[in-house]
Amino acid sequence: MSVALFTHPVALTHDTGPHHPECPDRLRYVLRALEAPEFAPLLREQAPEATREQLVAVHDAAFVDAIFALPQDRMIAIDGDTIFSPGTLETVLRGAGGAVAAVDAVMEGKAKAAFVAMRPPGHHAESDRAMGFCFFNNAAVAARHAQAKWGLKRVAVADFDVHHGNGTQEIFFNDASVLYASSHQSPCYPGTGARSETGVGNIFNMPLPPGTGGQGFREAWREGILPDLRAFAPELLIISAGFDAHEADPLAQLRLTEPDFAWITEELLAVADECCAGRVVSIMEGGYNLDALASSCAVHVRGLMRL
Repeated sequence: MSVALFTHPVALTHDTGPHHPECPDRLRYVLRALEAPEFAPLLREQAPEATREQLVAVHDAAFVDAIFALPQDRMIAIDGDTIFSPGTLETVLRGAGGAVAAVDAVMEGKAKAAFVAMRPPGHHAESDRAMGFCFFNNAAVAARHAQAKWGLKRVAVADFDVHHGNGTQEIFFNDASVLYASSHQSPCYPGTGARSETGVGNIFNMPLPPGTGGQGFREAWREGILPDLRAFAPELLIISAGFDAHEADPLAQLRLTEPDFAWITEELLAVADECCAGRVVSIMEGGYNLDALASSCAVHVRGLMRL
């Protein structure tokens, strides 16, 4: 069965200004890589806009309304990292909406797996706060939609971005129906993700020291996360697929390479095969070396396609 690719050209209009690492070229490079002949079987879909109802299922209504109310005729710095521009609102709505549509495609059986290639990332967005380039938490919106529309009792979010997904953890910290598991560099932005942060037994963090390479990364997942994922037995697996743990990435100091991303993709698919009939929704998060991001995404999508 095919893999669905959800994206939208409006994501190229989210303007973060010159020299910002979260730039439109991130998506351009990824989509160019996914134009290779081997990716011709992808079901290419345009990401729709998320509804307010879908957003307020995980975000405070006042926060959502405040984002909608931002002026769309100029650039605004939400913080030192997070920039709102005239193209941002539609972009972030389609980022969350693409994640929702990906869940529906997988649950309907239209696709065995789906990859959402949008920007900016989402996993730093908390229930009431935009931060770390992120406005709405796409993975969290997808997880809650899977429960609301499809009646799922157990959804897992597996996050291998180099930065801890503080937003996803905060949203589900007291919700045993959603497991959140993350490997990430520590110390590093945003400063969360200690192993002691366990929620109600549903949060599994594996902080990795700077300089950790593929062996340490694989051991952390093999021994510290994958067994907990299997024990949770999710009915849907959502992946926060960040590629900034690559050795070439400028924003952190882990030392992964493309074979490591191929390995984690294969391992997560094995969990999905065992627990949830292979149902996987993968959402692009970070990755700020353009060539490394493109090649790593290609490896990941190739894995989703089981090529």
